[in-house]
Amino acid sequence: MIWHITRRELYDNLNSLRFALTTMLLLALMLTNAIGHLREHPKRMQKYNDAVSESMTRMASHTDDSLYKLAQEGPGKLYKKPSSLYFCAAGGDPVLPDTIEGGSPFGYSEHLRGVWKLKYPDANINMKRVGPDVTKLDWAFVIGYVLSLIALLFTFDAISGERERGTLRLMFANSVPRHIVLIGKFLGALISVSIPFTLAVLINLLLISTSNAVHLNTEAWGRLGIIFLIALLYMCLFLALGLLVSARAQRSAVSLVILLLIWITVVVFMPSTLASIASEFSPPMSSEPFWKRRNQIQEELWQKYSRWVWSGKVDKETLTGKSEFFIQDAEAEERLNQERLTEKVAQVQHARAITRISPATLLQHLLESFAGTGFERHLQFVENTHRYARQFREFVADTDRSDPESLHIIGVREGMTKKKILPEAVPKFEDTLSLSKDFNTRATELLLLVLFVMVLLSGSYLAFVRVEV
Repeated sequence: MIWHITRRELYDNLNSLRFALTTMLLLALMLTNAIGHLREHPKRMQKYNDAVSESMTRMASHTDDSLYKLAQEGPGKLYKKPSSLYFCAAGGDPVLPDTIEGGSPFGYSEHLRGVWKLKYPDANINMKRVGPDVTKLDWAFVIGYVLSLIALLFTFDAISGERERGTLRLMFANSVPRHIVLIGKFLGALISVSIPFTLAVLINLLLISTSNAVHLNTEAWGRLGIIFLIALLYMCLFLALGLLVSARAQRSAVSLVILLLIWITVVVFMPSTLASIASEFSPPMSSEPFWKRRNQIQEELWQKYSRWVWSGKVDKETLTGKSEFFIQDAEAEERLNQERLTEKVAQVQHARAITRISPATLLQHLLESFAGTGFERHLQFVENTHRYARQFREFVADTDRSDPESLHIIGVREGMTKKKILPEAVPKFEDTLSLSKDFNTRATELLLLVLFVMVLLSGSYLAFVRVEV
């Protein structure tokens, strides 16, 4: 019986004008998305590759001098690798930093240069971009806005239309259980909307995957599969909403108006409104406390090590004092930078938690994570740089330790090995992503989206049970 109702719904939808228009619209949007990505992604990759090559050349020039020069200048800027799934969700990538650079060494004089340290250009991490970006024609826009509206257009008259035509009374006269009718209509609408969406997605991916400009590996296809399932889940949410309102409304026109108002409120206005509310509760952080603590620590270090820092002696005690000064200064600045970054991240996470009330924002967060873009992607990039910084410093220490003639005093020229370093021996920065980590991080939001669907489906069932014919 369920399949009979589902087949009837599917047949009616496939022969309707809205199905043809939906197919044309989704195909046009996905084709435009694919063409745009094929045009822009090679430029992003070329820019990234050029920047990395320049940074590697600069680091290789440091190895020609000495290990001291390498420890002093470091690897330079560390670059975030553009995601091959940028077409799925651009997110806040345009306003997030794509580099983390090594801070300039201590530069009071030629002999006071210090050691390399990480700096975080986190000025753009704010609460203004925690909601979805409607200016990008990516999958997030197509799914979040267009597909949700299409789902409502396929269900606004699913029950109210049957009641107006009198076919609902005839159906109930045959003693068909109401839950069977509801499930059949839900599945019919789900298949009807899934067909044009799946077709559009396949054509989109066919264009992108067959191009030499974009390389999708096995993990990327796994991420695309998860994104597609999230899209279907999001679609189910609005199908259930359409059935709920259609069951309560007496006429199809009333149902359509109510659903359009709900869609505008939930999808269009709510994300920006919640983001504004979140930003009010999270005022911008002042940099004054940071610089106050930074200056205080620097003064303490000067008082402790000044007699060695300015000394022209080259004995072991003086060199050790200079080394401790440079290393502690770098560690203190990195620690303060990290604390300030952690505070900003906590603010943004709090703001994003508030905006989860909106299904559109919830979808945006999920798509960004699995597409390898947006805020969560930036956090993984920062984590990768921390890991590389430790690896780079271990390399410097181990290389110096391998020379028995060295004094093993890191940070001063006289205390480190004079042997040449092979450029290929220096560890290279790799910006990687972890699908399992993304899935674990987003498990709560996935469950929340499932909960939204279950609540609306339960509500539509309770409303349909009370329908009077």
